[in-house]
Amino acid sequence: MELNLATVWAGIIALGVFIYAVMDGFDLGIGLLFAFFPDQHDRDVMVNTVAPVWDGNETWLVMGGAALFAAFPVAYSTILPALYLPLILMLTGLIFRGVAFEIRLKATRTRPLWDLAFMGGSAVATFFQGVALGTYLQGIPITNNQFAGGSFDWVSPFSIFTGMALMMTYSLLGCAWLLMKTDHKLQQRMFVLMKPLTLILLLVIAIVSLWTPLADRAVYARWFTLPNLFYFLPVPILVLACVFGIWRAVDKGNDKLPFLLGLALMGLGYSGFIISIWPNVVPPSLTFEQAAAPHSSMAFALVGAVIIIPIILLYTGLGYWVFRGKVRHGDEGYH
Repeated sequence: MELNLATVWAGIIALGVFIYAVMDGFDLGIGLLFAFFPDQHDRDVMVNTVAPVWDGNETWLVMGGAALFAAFPVAYSTILPALYLPLILMLTGLIFRGVAFEIRLKATRTRPLWDLAFMGGSAVATFFQGVALGTYLQGIPITNNQFAGGSFDWVSPFSIFTGMALMMTYSLLGCAWLLMKTDHKLQQRMFVLMKPLTLILLLVIAIVSLWTPLADRAVYARWFTLPNLFYFLPVPILVLACVFGIWRAVDKGNDKLPFLLGLALMGLGYSGFIISIWPNVVPPSLTFEQAAAPHSSMAFALVGAVIIIPIILLYTGLGYWVFRGKVRHGDEGYH
């Protein structure tokens, strides 16, 4: 049986996007939490928890874009025009975040300004990632395999809400990461923040989960008709189980389980996203098969992906392993 390369590439892109969202999610979340921690020593510790690894996280963002261009050029040529402005604003936020990250540790008199740039860049990047996600999920108009919408179609109540929703998601992930990587008073403040962030995120998940199918009949039919309802029912049940698990872990003072359950929450939300759009690469009508590059092109690119992806996973895992453990006041950090 011939390997369906369109499905393989869809899986590679989906995996790359999810890994990026997880890995860049918690360090963007740290920037979002900066406003709650005005003390410079606390901020230094928060930054130092991700200092050795943060700049490698964008590798997955670049890989996802390159893979989309290589495997699904029609999708690439329609998604980018629809999302030019939010993607440019997202990249601008990432630039501010990255520059501020490097400079604030060396700055003295101007450090508050770089802290503000770090917070603002993290907020802008996260918000417009969410806006792009919401715009994509609610559908992109296509005519003759070309984007047929306007420059500001991405501005809608749903996309604005998904932008704020992603900010809450990354904030929770950042809080859970800091819970695992810090100790003493800073960690105790993370324990205090974790419960309200979890409740707010649960509310956000519930709203998005209802808004999406109510706005799209195809998504409604996917989730709420039989027998699909029984197939997909474990997703919301597992979401509630993860939320309950986070609360219990916080009550017991467990500093690692909330991060693992936060990752599980993101995975469940991402699975719901995949279920809602499949088999479309550009909702509501362009499928992976229709948008795929020629078989020979996908096969050629797959050879490179099979070589490169394990190498990226290896050095990424090694980086996190080497810099495992708690980060405390007085640590030298990253210079």
